[in-house]
Amino acid sequence: MSYILEMRGICKNFAGLKALDGADLLVKAGEAHALLGINGAGKSTMIKVLSGVYTRDSGEILLCGEPAQIATPKDAIACGISAVYQDPQMVESYTGYENIYLGHEGACEALLAGINRRALRNMARELVARYPFDIDVEKPVYMMSSVEREIIAILRALSKECRLLILDEPTSILTEKEKHTLFSFIHTLKQSGVSIIYITHHLDEVAQVCDSFSVYRGGRCVCREEIVGGAVDSGHIAELMLGERLSQLYPPRAKALSADVCLSVQNLSLEGRFENLSFAARRGEVFGVFGLVGSGIDELSKVLVGAMAQTSGEIAKDGKPLRLKSPAAAIRSGLFLVPGNRKTEGYLHNLSIAVNVTIARLEKAVRRLGMVDRRLETKAAQEVVEKLSIATPTVLKKVNELSGGNQQKVVIGKGLYADADVYIFCEPTVGVDVGAKSGIYEMMRKLAARAAVIIITSEPEEALGNADRVMVIYKGETTLQKDAEGLTLKEMLVHAISSGEVCA
Repeated sequence: MSYILEMRGICKNFAGLKALDGADLLVKAGEAHALLGINGAGKSTMIKVLSGVYTRDSGEILLCGEPAQIATPKDAIACGISAVYQDPQMVESYTGYENIYLGHEGACEALLAGINRRALRNMARELVARYPFDIDVEKPVYMMSSVEREIIAILRALSKECRLLILDEPTSILTEKEKHTLFSFIHTLKQSGVSIIYITHHLDEVAQVCDSFSVYRGGRCVCREEIVGGAVDSGHIAELMLGERLSQLYPPRAKALSADVCLSVQNLSLEGRFENLSFAARRGEVFGVFGLVGSGIDELSKVLVGAMAQTSGEIAKDGKPLRLKSPAAAIRSGLFLVPGNRKTEGYLHNLSIAVNVTIARLEKAVRRLGMVDRRLETKAAQEVVEKLSIATPTVLKKVNELSGGNQQKVVIGKGLYADADVYIFCEPTVGVDVGAKSGIYEMMRKLAARAAVIIITSEPEEALGNADRVMVIYKGETTLQKDAEGLTLKEMLVHAISSGEVCA
């Protein structure tokens, strides 16, 4: 069998910790190969070894059957290997073609030599002609959609004569329509002979894009399988990822719907985003809000906690109207938001777990003279770490050094420390693996035993699997609201893509 890439017996240790323990990765020419596994399984380390970020301790790398020496990113690029990481970084004010060739403008070595932008534009147009795509490379990046940015990042990789492209969670910030545009582009790349390593937590994408997949667990490749007929067995893959049978992803629903209304929303509107939304969140249950990206669900989460000012309508807690002017006011009123974009809205990157957990209610850790009691802070953070099973050797570890699932748990831990009455989860499992998802869902259900829990998501399975009652939003309007029992995914999706009568 002909492989463009063979990584065999790759080992990599970090301070005695085995990140890779004899791992393999095999990719055929012109195929898209999915790399799957829970956070910490070794996927990222393997890719960084391949792209020259890390140097392997042992093992071999073969390209088209020939040994390859990859010790630096420059070596990887010379071998035709390029990576596009999650949320690719761009210079916003630069055009698409300037970002494509950033750092490789081809200017002469003279100190004051200029950049030949006409030549760069022509090179970019030729590149687009080779990989047909309807994109204006002369448009500034800040004016581009998410999928256009992703395409520019891919074109930047392809400009380096790439024959093996690594895509790390490429759809994490894309709408459904943009995803299909990207998938079409990926199929074009495969037809042109480019091989793709596709890293994702979304198993439905694997069936749409990939020809085969490998599952990593504990630093090893536990299986490599072909995808036949465009279908994958999600349950089978989940069991391979976890190393055990996944009996239940979603915890059981409440046995009886509560009558204790904690948060009441009446005719809530935000001009240009959503209009006249009404619902009640009760203690003892999970209320689900489902809508596709762009339907207004993200803005709804922000209005509920005062991050955006409502145009009209009323929000009441325990029967008393709220006038929230900031998230801080919401926290003081007993409302806490776990935001959809944890990296920019959920935590402080370069600070410790301990600081991040206590920051929302810092007064609880303050003692004499208004100073933070570090021992009290550390103790509180340690309790949260144990309760949420956050994988870390110490609460002093920086949050940005954790896996995606553990970062999300830290943000949830901040809410636990805040001791809220209403917890709002917006896109709670973006970028986390199936094992971490199960833990987050279980924690949401536990919180619902004493508080009102609202889950706002663009994943229909997530809303239906977790909620006791569901509301569907289409173009900022409620199109469906009913008990989850007996509700089907098809019914939810129909109401999420078209207007309809509101069900009681």
